[in-house]
Amino acid sequence: MSDMAGWQFQCSNTTCLPFATINVSNIHQCQIACLAEVHCKAFSFHKSSSNCELFADISNQNDNLLVNMDTITMIVTDGTRIPLEPTTTSTTTSSSTSSSTSSTSSTSTTTSSSTSSSTSTTTSTTTSSSTSTTTSSSTSSSTSSSTSSSTSSTSSTTRTTTSSSTSSTTSTTSSSTTTAACSTFLNQTTYPVGTGPQAVAVVDVNSDNKSDIIVMNYGSNTVGVLLNTGNGTFKTQTTYTVGTQPQSVAVVDVNSDSKPDIIVANYGSNNIGVLLNRGNGTFNAQATYAVGNLPMSVAVGDVNSDNKSDIIVANYASNSVGVLLNAGNGTFNAQATYTTGGSVYAVAVVDVNSDNKPDIVTANTNANNVSVLLNAGNGTFNAQTTYVVGIAPYAVAVIDVNSDNKPDIVIANTFSNNVGVLLNTGNGTFSAQTIYSVGVQPYSVAVVDVNSDNKPDIIVANYGSNSTSVLFHC
Repeated sequence: MSDMAGWQFQCSNTTCLPFATINVSNIHQCQIACLAEVHCKAFSFHKSSSNCELFADISNQNDNLLVNMDTITMIVTDGTRIPLEPTTTSTTTSSSTSSSTSSTSSTSTTTSSSTSSSTSTTTSTTTSSSTSTTTSSSTSSSTSSSTSSSTSSTSSTTRTTTSSSTSSTTSTTSSSTTTAACSTFLNQTTYPVGTGPQAVAVVDVNSDNKSDIIVMNYGSNTVGVLLNTGNGTFKTQTTYTVGTQPQSVAVVDVNSDSKPDIIVANYGSNNIGVLLNRGNGTFNAQATYAVGNLPMSVAVGDVNSDNKSDIIVANYASNSVGVLLNAGNGTFNAQATYTTGGSVYAVAVVDVNSDNKPDIVTANTNANNVSVLLNAGNGTFNAQTTYVVGIAPYAVAVIDVNSDNKPDIVIANTFSNNVGVLLNTGNGTFSAQTIYSVGVQPYSVAVVDVNSDNKPDIIVANYGSNSTSVLFHC
């Protein structure tokens, strides 16, 4: 994106008016909201009001700018949105002939163009035949065409290869035809939700053994539930009002009725919302519980061994985590707070010292460290132990990466452009991080075996380079 600080658009006609105006906490969230909308070409962030204006048509605006020091305007640069939308045509032809008995020619044509469709067809056919009596000839033809689109892209490829040879040997005839099946993924199917969807969970919420989608609509102040119809398609979302700027979601049974409930971190309201499941995939209005300033992330786990799910929240601006113990019927006690490093951005709840009691691990963005708070055994926690990591850790995963049955810490160091791995020494303490370079501004991290070698690999979403990195385990 190109940055124009101190300028705002002066509309010369109605087509340049913003198609959406949302209230956000900072320019970073305004940028995310624009990049999440495929039609968004530019945005203006007003610092005093925190209003974020999204524009789809800027053709009449670039030459009509006004000075406004309260405003930052940014324009989306072509080719930087995901997915990329290239238009490329290339043709290569090569042929060669030898003076004796063989001749080979090859032609390859590749065309890629941008369309806007959501249909996918893949066909691959290979035919080969060979015939010889006193002479032998062989012809092989392969044609493959593929059409794909998600938001807007279509590509097709055609390749033909012909070869012939002559020899005075035996006589055989053979032919075969093969049609390749789909071995990867079909194109995306999209479902409209609210403004600025920020987080998603996939859980069966109506007990039909089909996974449903729960999405946090940050700009709409709602949670959306899309029920699975049974064939991998989903119904239109049903929305439930929550607090201001919901940032994080967990879907877990908190009232022991075997039906998953929804827990949200309401970033702009400084509270947690709990929406109890009515039993058929619909939910009650949220009950709210006050927490610290700007709750950024939420996790749910039984931290006091009473078989009831408790809530753990990362209070970003309070530099603390809050623990809300379950009172037993889906209601929660007031939070108990524990100091962490500066600006805690993410939280995980995992037993790291093998005592069967879940501990707390946080990523502290402004302190450039991670905190480990060991469970004292009754749902209270010891003071943090901190470990230095890279600059601005935004995401954390806790999983055993070296097969010693001890959970290790994997951290996304956003402004160091790397991930750090802190190995568990065996008693809930950790060694210094080992770093691995990834793309620009890694923003999220997952750890899972993706190549079926029984070793966890690291997958990173790189916000600044519009890419995903995969680090295979050695």
